[in-house]
Amino acid sequence: MKIAIVGTGYVGLVTGTCFAEMGTEVFCVDVDAKKIDNLKNGVIPIYEPGLEEMVHRNQQAGRLHFTTDLTECLNEVEVLFSAVGTPPDEDGSADLHYVMEVAHTVGQHITKHLLVVTKSTVPVGTARKVRQAIQEELDKRHVQVEFDVASNPEFLKEGAAVKDFMSPDRVVVGVESTRAEELMTRLYRPFLLNNFRVIFMDVPSAEMTKYAANAMLATRISFMNDIANLCEIVGADVNMVRKGIGADVRIGTRFLYAGCGYGGSCFPKDIKALIRTAQTNNYHMRILEAVEEVNETQKSILFRKLYQYYKEDLNGKRIALWGLAFKPETDDMREAPSLVLIDKLLSAGAKVFVYDPVAMEETRRRMGDKVHYGNDIYDTVVDADALMVVTEWKEFRLPSWAAIKKLMNSPIVLDGRNIYDAKEMQENGFIYHCIGR
Repeated sequence: MKIAIVGTGYVGLVTGTCFAEMGTEVFCVDVDAKKIDNLKNGVIPIYEPGLEEMVHRNQQAGRLHFTTDLTECLNEVEVLFSAVGTPPDEDGSADLHYVMEVAHTVGQHITKHLLVVTKSTVPVGTARKVRQAIQEELDKRHVQVEFDVASNPEFLKEGAAVKDFMSPDRVVVGVESTRAEELMTRLYRPFLLNNFRVIFMDVPSAEMTKYAANAMLATRISFMNDIANLCEIVGADVNMVRKGIGADVRIGTRFLYAGCGYGGSCFPKDIKALIRTAQTNNYHMRILEAVEEVNETQKSILFRKLYQYYKEDLNGKRIALWGLAFKPETDDMREAPSLVLIDKLLSAGAKVFVYDPVAMEETRRRMGDKVHYGNDIYDTVVDADALMVVTEWKEFRLPSWAAIKKLMNSPIVLDGRNIYDAKEMQENGFIYHCIGR
């Protein structure tokens, strides 16, 4: 079976590579010539555990190809996945410009049946627009070519995307015809050996499922952050509260960790897009508006704690940050809490020293020389007036606190992910602040 993946970003590259791993011949297409040249030469544009080795292996096996010209492979493939970007517009809605470009290109060039599958996160009704765009182009050509559209939203976690794709807890597929369902069943059949579920449904429901899933997870995070802030006020411990409510099987333990806010390429963008979709349909998503508001406020919580501690004077203070990516096991800094924190520290006159195991290059691209770059966790805290832990990388969990205390100017630690034990930190001579305790 031959398929095409349009877009070699996070979703597209992982999707194409994993399908190739299962024996499918895959053509990955992107308009970025430099990115395609790099991929042909084995240079991977994103950090994702296990992906680089898998790309190299399938390139060498002749199953994974990279090109800038969709028309080269369009009439060789049976299925085309559209995995292009859908960045937020100024009003929060998803920008479908690239999605529609793919649809028009398909309509301009197909000569035989093709199943066009939207993999990007798109608002409900996008598949209908894609179908209309393809048909418009066919009408202009005065030809009749059968085609199908489908929706196959991704549920990949950055840092575990390869594992999630190869062993998913479910695959959601929205289809409009038996032919489309049969093609998607054939494509996913090799994965069925792992006993996961392919859930077929109508296309609008599949499109909504992706947004609803991310909205629920974001809601749990903001809910716990709201509870954590109240816990600090009334003297409760959010970690104890989390264990108490997580033991309820109706609630469970996932996504109940308080912290300094969520970021990344999915939750912030998708919440905004879902709110905007509701507005265009004269509906008010009150809960999600609160979720977004709580999260934006939470990104500043470490700054507020430090600002209060130093009596609203951070001018000239040296502040160390451990963790820059929005979560561990990725270099993705889109909507990362660290960006808000750094901006506020710099505006207050502080000198900021940063370290992240994999996101240093991305930080340099974004911030240039606005911050100072440490070589490791110890180099970053030299003469620091405070240490802020923003991302819960594993290498941050058991540092030598004795060495760190000697290196720092003031032994102040603000833990934005609640990864340390308060009693142990105090015994090590640190002034320790965390979230919700």
